[in-house]
Amino acid sequence: MRVFCAADYGRASRVAANIISAQVIMKPDCVLGLATGSTPIGTYEELVRRYEQGDLDFSKVHSINLDEYRGLSPENDQSYRYFMNTHLFDFINIDKKNTYVPDGLEPDKEKACRDYEEIIKAHGGVDLQILGLGHNGHIGFNEPGSVFEKETHCVTLAENTREANARFFKSMDEVPTEAYTMGIGSIMRARKIVVIVTGESKREIVKKAFLGPVTPEVPASILQLHSDVILVGDEPALTDFPR
Repeated sequence: MRVFCAADYGRASRVAANIISAQVIMKPDCVLGLATGSTPIGTYEELVRRYEQGDLDFSKVHSINLDEYRGLSPENDQSYRYFMNTHLFDFINIDKKNTYVPDGLEPDKEKACRDYEEIIKAHGGVDLQILGLGHNGHIGFNEPGSVFEKETHCVTLAENTREANARFFKSMDEVPTEAYTMGIGSIMRARKIVVIVTGESKREIVKKAFLGPVTPEVPASILQLHSDVILVGDEPALTDFPR
């Protein structure tokens, strides 16, 4: 695993954008695995800036997102499809037909998961997967548990995850209780993984995930076994990480 420690969030975002940019330039028809949440927003803003300057071309890129809330439509302003459109896709020349997010409105859980796993396989897997890191160690919406879930599945969101995401909703009652997410196996099959972590609040979970034992109780710890992981963070998040 390689570690890039930047002075602050803005610089960490630029480092992550550098890695994604290099992937797009080296393989214009690459498959990007994308994440949502507050952490990657700076990275997406930097990618948009580079596209506007003429440095990047996304016309042949395909993207596959990690997850989506079950029960939210693409038009809902808290859905992850809406997030991706308003933070990235609307501002670059990617063909939205080539961007994939789980179908939050599919009532049949097994079908939704099976269909999404087929999309991943049909595209030959993910070339570069972007990940954030939840305070309880979740990646995607793979919550702590007794086993590592292998493929796309429907998960009941942990209460602390719902509480962390409640700031985006009008009330806690509006926060979905379930989500469709890529499984740990799906994530681990990505050829390269970039994990972005910023802020003092992530300091402890970074230590548990990357310096502690590999256990499904800390889902991100499985990344220690991947052959090509890049950890990008700022000083507060990586204070205790050996560099």
